[in-house]
Amino acid sequence: MVNAEQLAKLHIGAEWVDALNETFHRFNIDTKRKQAAFIGQCSHECGNFRTLEENLNYRAETLMKLWPKRFPTLEFAKQYERQPRKIANSVYANRMGNRDEASGDGFRFRGRGAIQLTGHSSYFHAGKALGVDFVMEPDLVATPKYAALTAGWFWSTHNCNELAENGTPLDSAGESTWANLTKKINGGTIGQADRIKHIREALAVLNPSS
Repeated sequence: MVNAEQLAKLHIGAEWVDALNETFHRFNIDTKRKQAAFIGQCSHECGNFRTLEENLNYRAETLMKLWPKRFPTLEFAKQYERQPRKIANSVYANRMGNRDEASGDGFRFRGRGAIQLTGHSSYFHAGKALGVDFVMEPDLVATPKYAALTAGWFWSTHNCNELAENGTPLDSAGESTWANLTKKINGGTIGQADRIKHIREALAVLNPSS
């Protein structure tokens, strides 16, 4: 379990103490190594637990880098520039359980929470597991309690506990193993160095003798 003093050292607000401890208990995130990995990955995903909704306010050039197939030219990307709702409805249409662009599902089920839960399917299944209707009330995922619990649900359903507990030590030789954990969460290894930094920091605070 974590306390407010430990979280303060990680620049995480005290309002997360109960939410994280409930999540750790519910999803068997029950060792310092698992907890440090969870906190570290989430810290990267949501800016030290401060940004609980996906920022889609992108410039045209950024859209082309992130989604080159959907935004093949600068002229086309300019039509979506700095329009989060329009961007989300386009890039998340007809995937992850979402309907077409006109349905608005992309923006409705944009990334939220500590691990950026995204898409109708994830909102539906997380809600079913937690006994909350996130499809009807998606904004709940951006509150500390459910931001943490939905992250714990994702962590558990993707077998992240095993990867966190059995990964090699967090030295330069072991980082390739931790990349497998990041791939479960991110689909790739975007931000891997920052994720490793956050995990190391969390482990040092939660288990100072390690």
